[in-house]
Amino acid sequence: MRNKMPKLFIQSGREVKELRQKMGRNQLEFWGPIGVTQSGGSRYESGRDMPKPVQMLLHLAYAPERQAGAMLEYLRGREE
Repeated sequence: MRNKMPKLFIQSGREVKELRQKMGRNQLEFWGPIGVTQSGGSRYESGRDMPKPVQMLLHLAYAPERQAGAMLEYLRGREE
């Protein structure tokens, strides 16, 4: 049986933009590691809906270790 998906660390463009700015990264530096172009990231930050897979990648890449680990366990289908 699959466990429940953890609450996503980032759920809106506003939240992701705030995180990126807090980290002191430009859009290319922030979005590049998860395979999103700068222009795509800009669109999400401006309010375009982010697909769930992009939100999950942001969670894995930028959430605190414990939260990222919970998502990884969910994706692997493990139960505690």
